[in-house]
Amino acid sequence: MRKKSELPTKECAHCGLPFTWRKKWERDWERVKYCSERCRRAGKPPSTNAGP
Repeated sequence: MRKKSELPTKECAHCGLPFTWRKKWERDWERVKYCSERCRRAGKPPSTNAGP
């Protein structure tokens, strides 16, 4: 059994917070981009570029 601190982590594409590997993501870890279903539904955050 691995300690939680030894599990891989990623940064959520929507909220930017780090999240830790979960057993249910074992086969798809490379494709996981979001920390939760809520962030996945929201998608990427809107661009903050202030155009001319």
